Amino acid sequence: MALADGLGKKKQLMAVKKVEFGMYLGNKDERVLLPKKEVPKGLEIGDPVEVFLYKDSADRLIATTREPKIKLGEVKTLTVADTGRIGAFLDWGLPKDLLLPFKEQTGKVAKGDQVLVSLYIDKSGRLCATMKVYEMLRTDAPYQKDDQVEGIVYETSERFGVFVAVDDCYSALIPRREAFGDLKVGTRIKGRVLRVREDGKLDLSVREKAYLQMDEDAKQIYERMLEYGGSLPFTDKADPELIKKEFGLSKNAFKRAVGRLLKAGKIQIMEKSIEILDK
Repeated sequence: MALADGLGKKKQLMAVKKVEFGMYLGNKDERVLLPKKEVPKGLEIGDPVEVFLYKDSADRLIATTREPKIKLGEVKTLTVADTGRIGAFLDWGLPKDLLLPFKEQTGKVAKGDQVLVSLYIDKSGRLCATMKVYEMLRTDAPYQKDDQVEGIVYETSERFGVFVAVDDCYSALIPRREAFGDLKVGTRIKGRVLRVREDGKLDLSVREKAYLQMDEDAKQIYERMLEYGGSLPFTDKADPELIKKEFGLSKNAFKRAVGRLLKAGKIQIMEKSIEILDK
């Protein structure tokens, strides 16, 4: 197998030539440099050494004994180290940052963001990252209906909802009807399994069951009314988009929470507003 075929992978190679700036690994036909500062102490000609193969800043194949944070075939969460005119650059534990091209981004990223990515080899034969990981995620999650899970948002869709990698590896979706709140790419979420699909993928909700969520929603609405001086300038008959923009709630969830406050004697519903009774 040609050395270039090992790009993005770990390989065991033989030390074949020692030079001032490092050690060449490979065989009589092909060689790759392991820089001097990474040569294991005591490594001699003929000894095997396990290395990871990538390309340096001059696009030359190079070996490293460092452990990269991601390899070909893996999906990992990496940190954005910087951004530039061709994309973002990710910290993956090697001297040269990993390029995440603009065309491979599923949402806007900034320095310090956490992004879920996989590796691919571009048309120029270089290793790059992509946030388009849907096909790479596993469908054998050990979770069942109503289990609590955690994950990271890796893509959003106006049509389908919010795509999540549970435990950073299992395929999941927060359906559009359940996608409330600030669920942007890179957001860490805690959710509840709504169902396990026949194909093994998970449907999630970031909200508790209605009867458990109601008190939390009522508290949020009451506190917002206090901020508004004790009055909300619309009722439970308001447009669903206004309710979602103001509280991140569906109209039904809003009506349930308002009903809870009304039953508790904390509010009264007027023609065009909702008023607190015990300011």
